[in-house]
Amino acid sequence: MQGAVLEQYEYRLARTRRKIDQARSGRARLSVCRTLKHIYAQLVNDDQGVTVVAASTLSPELKGKIKSGGNIAAAEAVGKLIAEKAQIKGVKQVVFDRGGHVYHGRIKALADSARKAGLDF
Repeated sequence: MQGAVLEQYEYRLARTRRKIDQARSGRARLSVCRTLKHIYAQLVNDDQGVTVVAASTLSPELKGKIKSGGNIAAAEAVGKLIAEKAQIKGVKQVVFDRGGHVYHGRIKALADSARKAGLDF
């Protein structure tokens, strides 16, 4: 059974890559990485191959404010922080890259929080 789950995850990851490449059209990519203890987000300009801004539960702005880095409240804080940093850099439109993870829980909380703070995707 585990082999079938791995194949589904790999398929979802490949499908996500294709969709992101098709939808990018000059936009930055909001890439999200989720671990059990933390959540990380970064805006990547794939045309130039550089990270524009980054935020995580380990960022100095959030380090003392959040109790745990692995919950929905922390994901919302990271989403708000990444959107604020992006607006300072002049980035308003992005393509959301959930990294093959299901759009649910912490991933959804980060995305919704970033949208509320002003990012368009």
